Amino acid sequence: MEYNDGSLARIAVDAMGGDYAPKEIIKGAVMSAKKGNTEIILVGPLDILERELAKYDASHLPITCVRANAVIMEGEHPAFAIRRKPNASIAVATKLIQTGEADALVSAGPTGATSVSAIRSLGMLPGLERPVVCVPLVGFAPHTILVDGGANVDCKPNQLLSFAIIGSVYAKRILNIANPKVALLSIGAEEGKGSRLIQEAHSLLQSSNLDFIGNIEGNDVLSGRANVIVCDGIIGNVLMKFYESLGYYVVAWLKGKLSNLPLAGPVKKLLDQMASFTKITRNESDGGGLLWGVNGVVHLMHGNSQAQQLSKAVERAREALKTDLLGSLKSELAMMGNAQSAKPRSLPDRLEVITQP
Repeated sequence: MEYNDGSLARIAVDAMGGDYAPKEIIKGAVMSAKKGNTEIILVGPLDILERELAKYDASHLPITCVRANAVIMEGEHPAFAIRRKPNASIAVATKLIQTGEADALVSAGPTGATSVSAIRSLGMLPGLERPVVCVPLVGFAPHTILVDGGANVDCKPNQLLSFAIIGSVYAKRILNIANPKVALLSIGAEEGKGSRLIQEAHSLLQSSNLDFIGNIEGNDVLSGRANVIVCDGIIGNVLMKFYESLGYYVVAWLKGKLSNLPLAGPVKKLLDQMASFTKITRNESDGGGLLWGVNGVVHLMHGNSQAQQLSKAVERAREALKTDLLGSLKSELAMMGNAQSAKPRSLPDRLEVITQP
């Protein structure tokens, strides 16, 4: 995939982010570069990058290296770490987009640090305060996404409204759902159930221009009733990881139950096919997803991502550039904001001013 002028999509890769960095990250970068449609810009200490690249026949590949001598580790406070380590790999990689030297960023580093770096260097789209992670529940609920999947811990009601708007755009553009149904995740379906945050967000969503169907409970997450399920990042991240683990534990439980039984032919076939069950809950998140809301293409990966996941993430970042997903999001946010502002009510300040594409 090349741009119309024949140039390659330039993807900055945080080579030091993730549990298996830099070895697996660089291995995945080489895999991506071999496809011939992407320029990979590896960011990290040059001696480490060059040592890892020397393991491959990479001299002819479109791979360049950019120096960054610091690394932000899991557990460091994101905002403090970015301020104290301006030369951290994630900070330098993000600035490459800001300066026009890269088109997109891929990182398996800490989500908080990546989000803070993206906000500081790229800024937020008009009308939005916080970026979000959209989690598609493709295995069991192919037309449902969860927002937020872990980018935000402490949220305000108007931010949950903006999550719902972003989720609706995702459902329209990625899932091709013309009029997404939006719901709040709560402890009861009734309007008054849930925390003060949920109750106040319920009021905002109810008077919005979205197709808001009210609260849903945990037992409705996979029912398909809602296309966009809104919650804060703590709940969303816990639910996402629980969902991703379902396949593994269900298969382990079934194997334990069947292990002492005489296995007839059909049961043997069932056991042989069980491995595919674990993919149902992990397949879509394999390779991570975009950080929605920042003014740039930033692709997050799980911290335990390896080479294959990095290659998938690069592919998805490149596809987001090709389809101008960011431009589409800006346009749809503008249209939604204008429609909201036309209603005879007051909106949160940051959402009233969504007027430019």
